Amino acid sequence: MKKIITTLICGIFSLLITQAQSLASLSIDQIMLGDRFTGFSPDNVFWGEDNKTIYFSWNPTMDTLNSLYKVVLPNGKPEKVSLEEQRKMSGNGEYSKDYRRKVFGRNGDVFLLDLTTGKEQQITNTFDNESGPRFTGDGKGLTWISNNNLYHWDSATGSIAQLTNFRNTPARPSPKPLEFETWLKEDQMDLFEILRWRKGQRDIRDRQNKAMEVKRAREINYGTKFLSGLQASPDLRFVTFRYTKRAESKNTDVPNYVTESGYTTDLTARSKVGTPQDTYEFGIYDRTRDTFYMVDTKKLEGIYDKPAFLKDYHKGEKPYNPKYDKPREVSYTNVLFSDDGKAVISLRAQDNKDRWIVLIDLLTGQLKQLDRQHDDAWIGGPGVSGFGGGGIGWLPDNEHLWFQSEETGFSHIYTVNVKTGVKKALTSGNFEILESNLSRDGKFFFVTASADGPHERHFYRLPVAGGKLEKITSLKGGNEAVLSPDESTLAIRYSFGNKPWELYWMPNQAGATAQQVTSSTTAAFKTYPWRVPEIVWFTARDGVKVPARLYKPNKPAPSRPAVIFVHGAGYLQNVHNWWSSYSREYMFHNFLVDRGYTVLDVDYRGSAGYGRDWRTGIYRHMGGKDLDDQVDGAKYLVSTHKVNAQNIGIYGGSYGGFITLMALFNAPETFKSGAGLRSVADWAHYNHGYTANILNTPVEDSIAYRRSSPIYFAEGLKGNLLMLHGMVDVNVHFQDVVRLSQRLIELKKDKWDLAVFPLEDHGFIEPSSWADEYKRIFKLFEETLK
Repeated sequence: MKKIITTLICGIFSLLITQAQSLASLSIDQIMLGDRFTGFSPDNVFWGEDNKTIYFSWNPTMDTLNSLYKVVLPNGKPEKVSLEEQRKMSGNGEYSKDYRRKVFGRNGDVFLLDLTTGKEQQITNTFDNESGPRFTGDGKGLTWISNNNLYHWDSATGSIAQLTNFRNTPARPSPKPLEFETWLKEDQMDLFEILRWRKGQRDIRDRQNKAMEVKRAREINYGTKFLSGLQASPDLRFVTFRYTKRAESKNTDVPNYVTESGYTTDLTARSKVGTPQDTYEFGIYDRTRDTFYMVDTKKLEGIYDKPAFLKDYHKGEKPYNPKYDKPREVSYTNVLFSDDGKAVISLRAQDNKDRWIVLIDLLTGQLKQLDRQHDDAWIGGPGVSGFGGGGIGWLPDNEHLWFQSEETGFSHIYTVNVKTGVKKALTSGNFEILESNLSRDGKFFFVTASADGPHERHFYRLPVAGGKLEKITSLKGGNEAVLSPDESTLAIRYSFGNKPWELYWMPNQAGATAQQVTSSTTAAFKTYPWRVPEIVWFTARDGVKVPARLYKPNKPAPSRPAVIFVHGAGYLQNVHNWWSSYSREYMFHNFLVDRGYTVLDVDYRGSAGYGRDWRTGIYRHMGGKDLDDQVDGAKYLVSTHKVNAQNIGIYGGSYGGFITLMALFNAPETFKSGAGLRSVADWAHYNHGYTANILNTPVEDSIAYRRSSPIYFAEGLKGNLLMLHGMVDVNVHFQDVVRLSQRLIELKKDKWDLAVFPLEDHGFIEPSSWADEYKRIFKLFEETLK
């Protein structure tokens, strides 16, 4: 018995020594290698047409680039796909209604694949680029776009016809003849009979030639506008299209100092928020009547409504007018045609406050509103932000449309009868439908959702009439499922909190077992006992429960320091049970905990995964509730986990860098030091697409920009600030941190430093840059928090 106890004690002691050695061996240089330390996870998963071959991007041998791999189910092993096989692959395309054929584009030509025989037919072979191939409504022909016109291939005859005649020749109106020139011409015709005779001959000849002309589509000249979205109705009678009028806006230049030539060059980058925006029109070409017309939005509900925030700027004695004099500008999605020819489009107000789904009368261009989603903040959410490409479609009865909406505060699936307008919710609850697709037979939806909690992602099946979600996947964590073409099997990218993504497969049946296909993690990565962060909820000052990841040391450092990490992207989720997209930061947090730090990673207001109110909690005040959540998180660490309130640091990149600046400037009593990476210092200098959603525009809503931009609060700096920025950042421009540096200089602040990375964009690439960056961050915390 004594011998057994001695052996057990020795084993435990040996395990502790091994663990201590592995902890000591974990270095910043290692973890900042990224995939070359963890291993390259499989990505970009898709299926072969045989329903048994899974393709994916992978790099298990640490090559310079990832390669395409495949595995043949059920018992195959991953193998690299040759370039010759890749050249023959069909790629993305459209299936026929019976799923026996597939049309796709390859190298600018159109191909047709017979899925029953595997025979491939090349339809075009030209120097022009053919794109967007589709089946016609009867399945007997194909359409595609080439040179901004729509073409039709008839399978019965093999003939190809051009359905439209769009031209972009700038209009050049003929000069109006002067009065004297008109008189002179009339006088000539009166004087000379031969001139009248010859004109008569020309007129007769012109009429004869015109009578003998082959009837072709009328010319539609779109001049200097940009043409897109060409689609034919199932019967080929109507062709819908969009015009874009490009706005004259000024782009910014980003200087590149370290170049191959030795000369400084300028990188052309985005324009800034509030610059003039493109405007859009939507048109219909009726081939039978050979005429076209543009849709009119004047009758849409709320199209004249001013955004609510404008009332804050109303001055004068006259009562506030909540209406504009003309309709708001909108953008249009592509058309969704039903099998019987009904047409639906979605429109989004350019001020981001409204989304309409409408039925189009193709004969008249009149719009029938089916749904309006209004938000005083901005329209968004899963299946809604990208409402043109997903989250909407026709049901098989051709009378009901399904779509996603945040009407109840969470993104759910709805149907609407296009005849009666009756709407029905198919799902409900305090969770989100993240992705939805109708099954081939139209009887079910296949959805990815957070129905099992905000920190889990699973694949479900839902009856088309609504009801209970049937959970298919069962592995705890994150499940990214891709259906085989016949919908019998799932390819799944799966991960857990401390386990990177791997490829699995399973039958598309509840309770089926998922089989692992890849093993990607390196031996070096496996030597370390990576922690599973504890998911906690703390109470914010407004009474709301805030989720966070907590990393606790077994033995806190004597100074009991803590670091709060702020994820970037704003609308992103980082508190969950799957492998984080911030993998380097996750590993860095393990590194910090080994050295006695407590680390908190907060899904602050504005993060994804928690519904509309959470998403829009930062409207018109970034650095408001989202900063409060960091401060309240710090208080939680002090009260619950005995962290020293005098030794709390904060860091993050992009939006996380912005919050770090706001924390150091506006909450210096809470944060002793902070590291801001690629930080937004002034939102008026960021892009339009992201910023205008949240803060409107600087001219219209200067209040929002003034209270949301760190540069206006720099005088509040008391702690230790480290700023780190790539000099060729075309997202958050290096100009941002330069302007803030000048502000700090003029304010005579001295407890700040700036590290620059001459060859790095917004997302760092080089391991040497990553390592240099995080060594500086670690040094900051070691020198100020311990």
